Amino acid sequence: MSFSEFNLPLSLSTTLKKLKIANPFPIQSGVIPKALEGKDILGIAKTGSGKTLAYILPILTKLNFYPEARNRQPQVLILVPTRELAQQVLEVFKLFVDTNRNQNKTITAFGGTSINPQMQAMGEVKILIATPGRLLDLVSSNALKLSSLQLLVIDEADKLLNSNFKEELDNILKLIPGTAQKLLFSATLSPDIQKLNQLYLNKPSIIKIESEEEDLTLIKQSAFAVEPDKKGPFLRYLIKSKELKQVMVFTSSITTADKVADKLRKNGIEAMAIHSKKSQHARNQSLKEFKEGKVNVLVTTDLLSRGIDIEYLPFVINYELPRSPKDFVHRVGRTGRAEHSGEAISLISPEEQHHFEVIQKKMKHEIPLAEITDVNLHGF
Repeated sequence: MSFSEFNLPLSLSTTLKKLKIANPFPIQSGVIPKALEGKDILGIAKTGSGKTLAYILPILTKLNFYPEARNRQPQVLILVPTRELAQQVLEVFKLFVDTNRNQNKTITAFGGTSINPQMQAMGEVKILIATPGRLLDLVSSNALKLSSLQLLVIDEADKLLNSNFKEELDNILKLIPGTAQKLLFSATLSPDIQKLNQLYLNKPSIIKIESEEEDLTLIKQSAFAVEPDKKGPFLRYLIKSKELKQVMVFTSSITTADKVADKLRKNGIEAMAIHSKKSQHARNQSLKEFKEGKVNVLVTTDLLSRGIDIEYLPFVINYELPRSPKDFVHRVGRTGRAEHSGEAISLISPEEQHHFEVIQKKMKHEIPLAEITDVNLHGF
C-alpha cells in the first residue's frame, strides 16, 4: 500500500514525496482510511509506530470541510500528556502546512509557561494541541470553548491515565460534543482504556498493530556488571571507545542526570541534561541540538522514556535502572523504532542485579550480564 491510495489533497501528497515518505506504516494504513470516513477509532500501537502522522493527515484533509470556526472555538483538539509531546506534534504539522496562517492556525497550550499569551492566541485557533491541566485552565478562564469541536484526538491515552490525569480527562470528555469524531491512541489496551472506549467512543474501528511484548524485537540488548563508582568512567569508555553517536542516557534522579552530563562535558563529550527542573526553553533547545547532532549525548530521567519522537535514536544506555519493568521497556523502546535497529546497554550495580532479574522475567527476555574486569578505565 502507498499513500497515493488514500486520495489525500495534492499539497499533502507533494509534501510526502518531498519528505521521501512513500509507504505508510501499519498504524497509518489502518487509521487513515477509517478516519477519513469519519469513524471513531481506538488505535493500539507502540510509541514510534507512526501514529502522529496517522491522525495529522486526516485532520489536514478534513479541516477545510468543517464549519467555519468561531472565535475561541477550535475545530480540532489533540490531547497529549506532556508539553514535549505537544511541541513535537506541532513540529509534524509544520512539515505540511503553515501553522500560523488563519486557515491552519495551530496552537500549543501547556503548563510551565505563562497562560496569558496562550489565552490571547485562542481567538484564531483552528487546531489546539494541549495538555489536560492547561486546557481546563483555559476553559475555566472563558478563553476557550469546546462546543464547536469537530474532531478530538487523545494521544498516549495510557500515559494520560497513568499520570493522574484521569479526573481531568473525564472532565474534558464531558465538554466534548457528542457529534465530534474521536480518535484514541494507546500503547496498551488496559481496562482503563477499554472503559474510555465504552463510555466515549461511538462504534469505533479498533486497530491494534502489535503488542508491547514486540517492542524490543529490533533492539540489540546488552548489560554489564558495574560497581557504582565505576559507572561514570565505564559510560565514558563506552561512548569514546565505540564512538557512539546520538546516545540517550537514563538515570533515576535529576541530580544524577546533571552530574553525569557535567562529567561527560568535562571529559570532552558534548552532553546535556534534560528533565523537569529545566525550563521549557532549555528543554526545547537541548532536544533541538541533540536532533541536529550538535549534542551527542542527552542525559535524562524517565521524563523522555515516552512521548518524544526522535526519528533515529541508535543508542540508549540505562545508567541506572527504573523502578518498574514497564518503564524499562519504555526507556529501551526509545531506540529500534519504526523499523530502525537500535542498541540498548544497561549498567547494573550489585544492588540492582536482583531487580534486573525481575525485569528480565517480566519481559520474558534474558540479557546476559557481562563482567568488565578486563576493561582498563584509566583516563576515563
